[in-house]
Amino acid sequence: MSLTRRPEWTFGLLVIVGLATAQIVGVAGGVQDKQQKKFSGPDIFRTYCATCHGTSGKGDGPLADLLRKRPPDLTQFSKQNQGTFPSEKVRRIIDGGEPVTGHGGPDMPVWGDAFARSREDADPESVNQKIQAIVEFLQSIQQRPALSPSGH
Repeated sequence: MSLTRRPEWTFGLLVIVGLATAQIVGVAGGVQDKQQKKFSGPDIFRTYCATCHGTSGKGDGPLADLLRKRPPDLTQFSKQNQGTFPSEKVRRIIDGGEPVTGHGGPDMPVWGDAFARSREDADPESVNQKIQAIVEFLQSIQQRPALSPSGH
């Protein structure tokens, strides 16, 4: 079996790596009251997404070459949407409400489901907060259009 042709084991590996990392981060972070919990988008992204999408979101993570379809450059959402970041669409993609190739299939976990099955912070409000934190982080890393030589 060629690893680059159809790695059926990849989905399981991604979930195991993400959840194991999350457990380590959770234990190191200590216990907080759920009402006061504030999730960090960059931290959640690094824990769950960077393995495939890379720490900068450009689709160049360490497992990217093993996937059937290379992860997209997540810094291009605004550019692909006439300069507007599609927050609600990105939210639906992350939580599995809007399936995309390689997202929710064997290559990409549906993070809404994965967060809901985790040991910590699996309540619906925490799951929504985690997804929102990722959406906000992705919005913050969008590439800005280059200014023309005249400054506009």
